[in-house]
Amino acid sequence: MSEPATSTSPPGQGTPETEYGAAYYANYWGGGGAYERNDRWLDFFGAVADGIIRDFHPTSTLDAGCAMGFLVEALHKRGVDASGVDISEYAISQVHESVADRCNAASLTEPLPRRYDLITCIEVLEHLPPAETELAIANLCGVTDRVLFSSTPGDYGEPTHLNVQPPEGWSAMFAKHGFMRDLDRDLSYVSPWAALYVRREEPLTETVRRYDHGWSRLRQEVAEVRGSLLNSQDKLAELEAGGGVENRPELLAEMDRLNEEILRLRDQLIGKDAELGAAKGRAAELEDRSLRVVGAKAKIEARIPGLGRLLGALLRLLRGRPS
Repeated sequence: MSEPATSTSPPGQGTPETEYGAAYYANYWGGGGAYERNDRWLDFFGAVADGIIRDFHPTSTLDAGCAMGFLVEALHKRGVDASGVDISEYAISQVHESVADRCNAASLTEPLPRRYDLITCIEVLEHLPPAETELAIANLCGVTDRVLFSSTPGDYGEPTHLNVQPPEGWSAMFAKHGFMRDLDRDLSYVSPWAALYVRREEPLTETVRRYDHGWSRLRQEVAEVRGSLLNSQDKLAELEAGGGVENRPELLAEMDRLNEEILRLRDQLIGKDAELGAAKGRAAELEDRSLRVVGAKAKIEARIPGLGRLLGALLRLLRGRPS
């Protein structure tokens, strides 16, 4: 399941209120029915809140694209200083009274008012045009060091999906602001493609090492799941050959589960592999740039002996000047 999202209005398609008003939530595309206050959604976001507290122990959170504030409400009930923001004034009007003062109608393209220990952004940014998406990510990264992020890599048929990206696309956008995916987090209780992006100040070689480690581990997991699936298929073939049917429903259910797991892991593997390639490409680019700088410096010093020492002395002199 995923949550209706914040957005700005696409050109020529009305205001946020016409795009994300009562009709949108009554016929919510991704949820297969109305998005409203009911046990289905409250239970889902309650489970998400439990996972967030268990995994991250946040002191303060912002749900960016909070819709009707179900996650804000769940986190607040569990003692977290939780807030929310959404473009839809209609959605904000439906927020429960217990957190009504914690949720506001605003766009993610506007500056955020304070810092947060953790920001959640669940099925939101695919609703923004690409230029506004970049600005929204910059705003999110500017007020936290951790972003729990989820955006469907498919579902192109949803008419309000203006910027669907594969996982590596979002990773590249977050990397521009110094945020890297935490490859050791399992956030499947949010969605199969959910990820945690963390601000990191580290050498690029360490980033590549972490990505390669995560990619290798995931590759091993996929191999093990495929092996389990083949084993289940062999058992089914034996069962059918023997004419027995008493265990077939259980076996078919297990095969379905494994198939779903393989699809999930395959999608993650594609994303990790692409991210690793991008990291290695960036490392090669920086190495080449470093070599060119060193070469240029050597040529200049060869032409003007002592230039490096002269520039260093001048820099020290300038730093020591009174303001």
